[in-house]
Amino acid sequence: MIVWGGYDITNYLNTGGRYNPGTDSWTTTSTTSPPDDRAWHTAVWTGNEMIVWGGVRSTSPTYFNTGGKYNPSTDTWTVTSTINAPDARFSHTAVWTDREMIVWGGTGDASHFNTGGRYCAQSGPTPTPTPTPTPCTGRCEPTPRPRPTPHVRPSPR
Repeated sequence: MIVWGGYDITNYLNTGGRYNPGTDSWTTTSTTSPPDDRAWHTAVWTGNEMIVWGGVRSTSPTYFNTGGKYNPSTDTWTVTSTINAPDARFSHTAVWTDREMIVWGGTGDASHFNTGGRYCAQSGPTPTPTPTPTPCTGRCEPTPRPRPTPHVRPSPR
């Protein structure tokens, strides 16, 4: 498991860690060239690296349409391309399709987005994001949030 970024009540973070359940230990992720500190970003796992994108830093506020790819094997960060990237946003949804990261919805600069983009994380030259069409209305926090369900325990007889 890899965690990265966020907010600790005082500061926005651009640090993280890798958890190894076999040894029950944490290793700090590289602090060389990570994305800017932020919260409310998304991250997907490609099978060999984590892609972080978007988010917000409330001071000013600053909305991001930038990100980075983290490779835990080499403990390195690579900047993602911003060419054709979607508008800066936070609280959006992202999924990995086995070939690309798809970003959709979210909020930024007083707007709720009904747009998104696709980021192809191929190796080689920096991949270019592709804008997506706009088929539905804007939504804030489009990611489904789990709802607690009551635990029903049969009564002993």
